[in-house]
Amino acid sequence: MNILTTRNKIIPPINFCPVEQKLYRSGQPSPLNFPFLSTLKLKCIVWLSNEDPEDSFLEFCEINNIIIQFAAINPDFGEDDNPWDGLNEKSIFSALETLLDKQNYPLLVCCGMGRHRTGTVIGCLRRLMNWNLASCSEEYRRFTGSRGGRILVELLIEGFNKDAVEIDETSIPDFILNTLNY
Repeated sequence: MNILTTRNKIIPPINFCPVEQKLYRSGQPSPLNFPFLSTLKLKCIVWLSNEDPEDSFLEFCEINNIIIQFAAINPDFGEDDNPWDGLNEKSIFSALETLLDKQNYPLLVCCGMGRHRTGTVIGCLRRLMNWNLASCSEEYRRFTGSRGGRILVELLIEGFNKDAVEIDETSIPDFILNTLNY
């Protein structure tokens, strides 16, 4: 009888899902997920969290030559601010800049549980891809679990000014280029 050990199992991070070709989303990976992540051959991970990644995660990225792009969450954090609040415009643009460069692919976008912060960035990416708002909201809600989505996230995605994003057609992934209307 052959019993598999945890080392032989391929386990994706919580809320893992492909978004587009070579673009993935998830919650924060743990060492249990490293064998799975290795199969993706990631070049870049967009880290959407106030907390620093665990040392084991940093070591995994270093060993696998994965660049971690830290999107600053609440960089002007004050004593009355909530450290668990969502993204601001600056951090969304920072994350999108990484997503709009095909040199960074394969790429993973992640936050603590892969729900709200990741959902915000992916929702804004979908708006850039000219998705209608109902489809963006449905995709966001799919990952929020039984607790549901946050209306402020959906309003942020709805109000996202996609015209403020500078796009270099020579460096964007094909799946985005094919959706742009000029």
